[in-house]
Amino acid sequence: MVEAATPVMRQYARWKNAHPGALLFFRMGDFYELFHEDAKEASRLLDLTLTSRGDGIPMAGVPVRAAQTYLRRLMDIGRSVAVCEQIEDPKQAKGIVDRAVVRVLTPGTLTEDGDLDRARNNYLLAVAPGRDARGRDVTGLAWVDLSTGAFEVAEIADPAQVADELARIEPSEVLVARMRLDAAAPLAAAVLPALRGEPRDVPEWWFDEAEARRALREHFGVADLGGFGLDDLGPALAAAGAALQYLGETQRTALPHLRPPRVREASSHLLIDRVTLRCLEVVANQRDGGREGTLLSVVDRSRTAMGARLLRAWLAAPLRAIDAIRARHDAVEELVANREVREAVRAALDTVQDLERLTARVATERASPRDLVALAKSLAQVTPLRDALAPCATALLREAALRADPVEEVRAEIARTLRDDAPIVTNEGGIVREGRDADLDALRGLASDAQRYLADLQAREIARTGIPTLRVGFTSVFGYYIEVTRAQVAKVPDDYQRRQTLKNVERYVTPELKEWEAKLLTADERARALEQRIFVATREAAAREVRRLQQTAAALAEIDALASLAEVAADRGWTRPEVDDGARLEIRQGRHPVLEVGRTEEPFVPNDADLDGGGRAVGILTGPNMAGKSTYIRQVALLAVLAQAGSFVPAASARIGVVDRVFARVGASDDLSRGRSTFMVEMMETANILHHATDRSLIVLDEVGRGTSTYDGVALAWAITEHLALVVRARTLFATHYHELTALPETSPELAARVRTLRVAVREWGDRVVFLHRIEDGGTDRSYGVHVARLAGLPPAVLDRATSVLARLEEGRTPPVTSEVQAAIVAETPPRAATRQLPLFAPPAHPVLAELRALDPERTTPRR
Repeated sequence: MVEAATPVMRQYARWKNAHPGALLFFRMGDFYELFHEDAKEASRLLDLTLTSRGDGIPMAGVPVRAAQTYLRRLMDIGRSVAVCEQIEDPKQAKGIVDRAVVRVLTPGTLTEDGDLDRARNNYLLAVAPGRDARGRDVTGLAWVDLSTGAFEVAEIADPAQVADELARIEPSEVLVARMRLDAAAPLAAAVLPALRGEPRDVPEWWFDEAEARRALREHFGVADLGGFGLDDLGPALAAAGAALQYLGETQRTALPHLRPPRVREASSHLLIDRVTLRCLEVVANQRDGGREGTLLSVVDRSRTAMGARLLRAWLAAPLRAIDAIRARHDAVEELVANREVREAVRAALDTVQDLERLTARVATERASPRDLVALAKSLAQVTPLRDALAPCATALLREAALRADPVEEVRAEIARTLRDDAPIVTNEGGIVREGRDADLDALRGLASDAQRYLADLQAREIARTGIPTLRVGFTSVFGYYIEVTRAQVAKVPDDYQRRQTLKNVERYVTPELKEWEAKLLTADERARALEQRIFVATREAAAREVRRLQQTAAALAEIDALASLAEVAADRGWTRPEVDDGARLEIRQGRHPVLEVGRTEEPFVPNDADLDGGGRAVGILTGPNMAGKSTYIRQVALLAVLAQAGSFVPAASARIGVVDRVFARVGASDDLSRGRSTFMVEMMETANILHHATDRSLIVLDEVGRGTSTYDGVALAWAITEHLALVVRARTLFATHYHELTALPETSPELAARVRTLRVAVREWGDRVVFLHRIEDGGTDRSYGVHVARLAGLPPAVLDRATSVLARLEEGRTPPVTSEVQAAIVAETPPRAATRQLPLFAPPAHPVLAELRALDPERTTPRR
């Protein structure tokens, strides 16, 4: 609780106590000031100079004009800021200026372009554990993007899938009632580690389901929620109510642009869990979480921010409905075939700004004059875009063109009212066109006529007084004046009133000049106020058409996304995949969509894939490191994702039986903060696959079992593969160095029918090996690890020793470490402290082999 003695500090304390969890930016003139502990924290976080008032209270401040930069930095680290503005004109204030918190900024409620990534949504997400209408324990999720108005809800039974949804949604801020979440231990265990930071703990009553229903009905102006498909939901509605409550608390304004919550059904999309998203680098790379090297970076040739966000969503959650997938393929195919249409569409989209976010700022009364100009210019492109699409026959393109409404009355009103070079701010003038308002033009005329009036007044006064050196001037302190030298003071008329005395001159004012001055000085102020009123009226007119503007934005986003997919397909020579409800996944001459783009020194080697869920569904892939095993299995998964997202694929042909889930277990990672080793993480991820995969799933595994001893690893890999082939019956590619697995098809007729062996082709020349990067039938019994080590630059002595050890181990013998070997190693090793040969341990000899080695044939006789 902050207390204060002075009136200003009492006002500060009032608003700070009302927002204890936020830094309070307290407007004082041209600065936002922070006091007490807020000042100390802001000084540390923002590198501000910490000063103090006369009464010793710590303070720090930022200029209003530069505040956005500092606010962005605070949002990036998850802090919230309450912005306390002067809501009264200081010139009219009696006593201290009245102030109020007009908005609370948080990471999940940002709307300004400068604060947001144009190509991704900025979601606020609420999590509510509870029970659904059938009495099952479920988790309700609600996520809303205030910057676009998108609002979605879902109910999920599996806590692990909640974490997967968080990875797909990538919320900037998460709301929970912490006591309720902690009571649902499995959910808390799944959700909390998946968050980028701590969730925001809000009052538990915000998640009251009955209150949520009432609030949602009131906000959307409906008698019941059945029309939105929300009637049967419970925890999801509670989460939606909490999100709506939070937005009301932080925004302090109406939110008419929020769209009714859309129910997300898991069964309508191909599910990609968070591990698979990371392994396949669909929308973010594993190196730094950026776009470089991702599938998204290849297919995103969008022209608008809305299209870029939609493409990201399509890749993170591809379709499962065959008709919807084929509808996208139809549209892409038509745009690929008709280059002129495609280029005309993309040209029309070039100057379209972010209509979704512009509309959101219009609706929340935060749009600037420049935003409205951008809105009008974007709407002006709708008619040329529709004309460009007129020849198209596919349903998706024709329907999108019909939904693209130019909202002509809004566009025309903005174009008629606002100047093309309108500024961002609203209080400095220069917003409204000349001829738009007669009163405004008259006020502007006074200012523009000032110089002519002053010159005319000076000429008249010189003639009237006979003082040739008389001059009319202006100072910001004393205003307008008539200046006369001391030598001419005797000629000054009686109606001159002295205003200022200087060393050699006297300055006067006349009744006429005073009247004109008052009129002129208030004209600019009145003109600016009138411009602001005209601008606000224009913005309100646009806000009344929010739904039409959002519909247009959605249509343009879809057109842009489809045109982007068509552009990359035409440029890269991709082909249309055949998608059906069969169990076959057949690819001819497939290429990795990301790696082929970056290869310039040599062409990418294409490969086939053939997995049949009704037959040979499992492929065991062996071969050396660096030969392309991981590339191949990821390539197959990425092509399935592309096909079901609606894209063409890099292949001569592809037939994809619809996949319900894609699982990838590739690479090594640990979770030491939670006491989980690399092998433990690997086994947990594999367990997730075995528990959740179905016969419609696609699984790619890389080196599962390598994190433990050889025998344990082989045993686990063998059992996992058997389970996938015989129980799960999922389409699976397993890349491994366990050559023992190639014998799996020989162990039973059923496994022979379900499992096939594959290998990466290589060619040897002496002690060299050439990787052909070609997948062919059959297994291999070598990994060529020493050859790869040679390419990596290991010392020759180490390579020679490894070759010798390998030969002994392959013969089942323990390699001895002789003094000659040690001397050779030391001779080729640069001097350094305490260099020694590490002991090598071979697996224990089989008892029968040990007995055979102990036999001396020369001393044995035939048994009679």
